[in-house]
Order: sequence, then C-alpha cells, then structure tokens
Amino acid sequence: MKLLKLSTVVLTAGLAVGCATNSDIENLQGQINTLKTDVSSAKSAANSANSAATDAASKASAAEAAANRAARSADEVNQKLDRILNGVMKK
Repeated sequence: MKLLKLSTVVLTAGLAVGCATNSDIENLQGQINTLKTDVSSAKSAANSANSAATDAASKASAAEAAANRAARSADEVNQKLDRILNGVMKK
C-alpha cells in the first residue's frame, strides 16, 4: 500500500514537472526560428567576406606580378646605363 502511494506521488510530481505547455513549445519554436535567421545572416556575411578575401588575394597577386615586371625593367635599364657609361669611360 505504501508503495502504491509513493508511486502515485512520484508519477504526479513527474507529470507536473515534465509537461511542457503549448506556450512553452511556441516560445521555443520562436527562439529556434530566430536562431535560424541569425545563422543564415552569419552564413551570408561569411560568404561575402570569403568573396572579398578571394578578390583581394587576386588583386595582390596581380600587383606582385606588376611589381616584378617593373623590377626586371629597372634592372634592364640599369644594365644598359652601365654599358653606356662603361663605353663612354673607355673613350
């Protein structure tokens, strides 16, 4: 008999504590929807940042290539000037 009373009390307490109301579920669903929106926005921002970084890397690579061409051209002009100067000095 004591076991039956104890079981009834435990079952009643478990149901009272463990039951979620519709408003609780709607509240949680609202929070989930907000999180989904936030995640989508974060994903969009990350994709934009990735695109900008890729574009910046491409421009940096092009700038490096242009700088290398300018350095080679400057070296060639320097060598020509050295040859001209050496030719003038020999005369």
